[in-house]
Amino acid sequence: MSSSPTVPGRRQPTPQEFREMQDSAQFGELRSKFRNFAFPMSVAFFVWYILYVLLATFASDWMGTPVIGSINIGVIFGLAQFVTTFAITYIYIIYANKNLEPLQTAIRQKMEG
Repeated sequence: MSSSPTVPGRRQPTPQEFREMQDSAQFGELRSKFRNFAFPMSVAFFVWYILYVLLATFASDWMGTPVIGSINIGVIFGLAQFVTTFAITYIYIIYANKNLEPLQTAIRQKMEG
């Protein structure tokens, strides 16, 4: 059985310390801040995706309406799905760096010494 590699200056927390941290207010705050971002954003994107699918299914004539040349509303909505994905990722990175990373760092320092 091989052990995990150790990094100089860090100690390996015990299983009990992990359980205690998981029950701590500090970890609860981190979990809450993550969930307050991730759940609403996931729901919003899922609704946007389902809207796209429903429009493509039940309003195909409208989605096939040409906008510029052979580019129609459906193609624009499809491309908007990709743009939305990249935008959510960018927003998450900003949010995580500002709100999650400081808490994660504090927990890691407390746990690893």
